[in-house]
Amino acid sequence: MDVDLVSALTSPERDTALERLCAGPPVKTARYFDGTVITLVTGYEEIMAVLSDPRFSNDPSKQTTLDFSSVTGIPEEVRPYFTAALGAQDPPDHTRLRRLVSKEFTFRRVERLKPRIQQITDELLDALPQEADLVTELAYPLPIRVICELLGVPLADQDRWRRWARGMSSLDPETMAASSRGLVAYIRELVAAKRADPGEDLLSALVAHDELTEAELLSLSLSILLAGHETTVAMISAGVLMLLEHPQQRERPATSPEAVADAVEEFLRYNGTADAGVFRYTLEPVELGGTTIPADKPVMPLYFAGNRDPRTYEQPFELRLDRGRADHLAFGHGMHYCLGAALARAELHIVFTELLRRFPQLALAQPEAPPHWKPGPSRALDTLPVRLT
Repeated sequence: MDVDLVSALTSPERDTALERLCAGPPVKTARYFDGTVITLVTGYEEIMAVLSDPRFSNDPSKQTTLDFSSVTGIPEEVRPYFTAALGAQDPPDHTRLRRLVSKEFTFRRVERLKPRIQQITDELLDALPQEADLVTELAYPLPIRVICELLGVPLADQDRWRRWARGMSSLDPETMAASSRGLVAYIRELVAAKRADPGEDLLSALVAHDELTEAELLSLSLSILLAGHETTVAMISAGVLMLLEHPQQRERPATSPEAVADAVEEFLRYNGTADAGVFRYTLEPVELGGTTIPADKPVMPLYFAGNRDPRTYEQPFELRLDRGRADHLAFGHGMHYCLGAALARAELHIVFTELLRRFPQLALAQPEAPPHWKPGPSRALDTLPVRLT
């Protein structure tokens, strides 16, 4: 029997609904938003297999089951720049593009950016009023400023990027269409500007690689921008909410940098930014978790369930900030492991260190009306009203 994935991802009681999907066999059928029957993978080991087995393709052009034009909401003329992103490529194209990006998006570049992340965090926290919406006044502006500086987006243009980036996660088709067109048009202009006057930023470094086509440059830039800030936006607000909902655990991460790092990893496991991963497609029949999945079938790993698999984690439905494990699925696994994981961790570590140091009495401004998760595959809050003292 098909499980009701759509209801779970759009339910006001999201966690309870998703927990029901964790039960039963680790491989089951479900229906996607357009009604297509898909295979849902909920076991940790089975998800790890999907993410590492080359028989599961990331390239949507290799399948015939799902009609992405009906589910993306992105206009046809700019859709290729979004559907041909790094996460939608298989080897050898993925190997070539990943190598080029990894050569420039290095751990050293992230380390050099840390003082600037600290400075932006301090500026935003200094400006917070006594009652604030942490989503709009901290969680959104910090990652967008960081990723724009990493890419080399001029400060004067960052507000436009922020509006477009938010519009890309809108449920309104017109807003998503306008935002996607705006992003693609602007990136074309920015690439041309970097060719004429390169700087020390990541986009200038990528532009210098002659083997990248213009379309690949646009797609890579979009991937870095959208993946590089939306996930961190969601994790900052989700992590704060977890601290406020579990006050008995707030003291430990305030004790040391190592304790903050442990807390960040548990936040990522317990409420990672993507409850559902991107589709993979079977290139041939594959036996998984006691079930044979036919060829040319869409397969969706449910990270929420994998991160709460009792076969992998003790007391998986409990938040334990001393768990100290980084083997969760929040950044994926295998060749498509998130390129920006080090940057996201750096931002989260700095933000939570400063929040805990400055505002030990941080509390929900409206405890009688706690925030709700937005509907959709990603896990994000619309607002998070708090009192600082």
